[in-house]
Amino acid sequence: MSFTPPQAEQRFVLDHIVRLDELAASERFADATPDMVDAVLEGVGQFAAGEWAPLDRVGDTVGAKWTADGVVMPEGFVAAYKAYVEGGWGTIGSPTDHGGQGMPFAISTAVLDTLGAANMGLALCPTLTVGAIEALMHHGSPQQQAAYLAKLSSGEWTGTMNLTEPQAGSDVGALRTRADPLSDGKWSITGTKIYISYGDHDMAANIVHLVLARTPDAPPGTKGLSLFLVPKYRLDAAGAPGDFNDVRVVSIEHKMGLHASPTCVLSFGDNADCIGELIGHEGGGIAAMFTMMNNARLNVGLQGVQVAERATQKAVAYARDRIQSARAGGASREPVAIIEHPDVRRMLLRMKAQTQAARALVYYAAGQVDRANLGDVDARKRLDLLTPLAKAHGTDLGNEVASIGIQVHGGMGYVEETGAAQQFRDARITPIYEGTNGIQAADLVGRKLGMDNGGVFLSHVADMRAEAKDAGLIALIDACEEVGRHLLTADTDDKLAASYPFLTMLSVATCGWLMERSGTIAAGAEGDPAFLSLKRAAARFYVEQVVPEAQGLKAAAMAKAEVLYALTPEAFAA
Repeated sequence: MSFTPPQAEQRFVLDHIVRLDELAASERFADATPDMVDAVLEGVGQFAAGEWAPLDRVGDTVGAKWTADGVVMPEGFVAAYKAYVEGGWGTIGSPTDHGGQGMPFAISTAVLDTLGAANMGLALCPTLTVGAIEALMHHGSPQQQAAYLAKLSSGEWTGTMNLTEPQAGSDVGALRTRADPLSDGKWSITGTKIYISYGDHDMAANIVHLVLARTPDAPPGTKGLSLFLVPKYRLDAAGAPGDFNDVRVVSIEHKMGLHASPTCVLSFGDNADCIGELIGHEGGGIAAMFTMMNNARLNVGLQGVQVAERATQKAVAYARDRIQSARAGGASREPVAIIEHPDVRRMLLRMKAQTQAARALVYYAAGQVDRANLGDVDARKRLDLLTPLAKAHGTDLGNEVASIGIQVHGGMGYVEETGAAQQFRDARITPIYEGTNGIQAADLVGRKLGMDNGGVFLSHVADMRAEAKDAGLIALIDACEEVGRHLLTADTDDKLAASYPFLTMLSVATCGWLMERSGTIAAGAEGDPAFLSLKRAAARFYVEQVVPEAQGLKAAAMAKAEVLYALTPEAFAA
């Protein structure tokens, strides 16, 4: 099936949810003119559809391969990635001081949205690189920035994030990788990291690993962690990749999905010759890594949008072509395309509505990144509140939409040859990596809800309530405020027990607010009648049918943790 870039939808969300014109009014983003935005969206759409989308299937069926010489990507991937670099697509949102175009983060979000919908496995590579750029921009020394940022921004070199170890998953403070000081101010790195996406591949001249490690005599836990820059190849006097830096890929994982993305086990310093540079100061690793992590969490939420978009396009195409049964109650007994049957239409409209809702949520958060970068303190706080919502709810919706896509295909969806199952398999990792969605919910109630004594949360609620028109949406917003106020004073167990239903309630309320706005604007807009009618129908469906579902979560969000501990661990096995 061919891939159609969602340009009209992206432009609508950039205009009316991000409100890009407000960003373009600033000196920093003055180049983000309507003509420039159109050119970017059209250009990346053509590139993604022509170069990346055709490789999506081979990426899944062949996958990356581990060899004695390192990881080898599927046929066509090296050329497709080279075309990405030559096209300058990695430079869209990168700083102008280091060879980037300096466009708003929201624009680079739309670019990555298109690329990931075309080929999610390949797009994961630049997704990680963006995070490395963020960490170096905020915490790297001027020398490190000069040596690495231009190449990372162009995509000529790629970046990774190295946290997890066999004994240290979500408990990052338990990691054991060591960094020992050398006489020249650099560090000797030794240890093993697992689950490193694109930890090795043959598409770039160098791979820049950002590695959390523990220095000698460092305190236990996360306070003893520092962040190190560890390239695959050390740079020579001219700044080019030179000597191998004793970073070896031990194996790659055999995964449920994302087969094109090599998930590596990396060994640092097997021959005591792995050299790293400290980023920031000793003990500052967690702060530096979270700069990278928070960026990655928004982009993982965006992966939910990507997979939902591709799954929806496949389901719609199949439903329009598949002839099966006459329409019940219809005048004719001739078989019709299954898109004519009410329940199939319900599934397709839900897929459309949830995809649009996820995109609105993630793009809205991206717009807060840009406002924060312009110095808006309130936007920075709003972004902190929205990040766990965008990551968790965006990926939840990606999984839901991909699952419905299989259902639309019926038995053919369960057959690998149709390709519908790939989206479901690819999507399933997204609620897990970059902090599980349970951790996102814990972050929401444990850290973000209490910002400014609840003021950031209540400001967001007030903004939604001021614009909302539908009685059901207003009721959900009110319920979110009631639950939020309750959780502000609840004990820790009760907060955590309620965290996931509360996150979902607040996410749906936020999406409902943005979807209702979209429907209202579409009702009065001029343009493509089919597109505008879809916007109106999706918004109506979301507000009338999805929003009431979230109201049903209030009981769980107000419940105490007591029932969860009514059983012993042994009793769960009964």
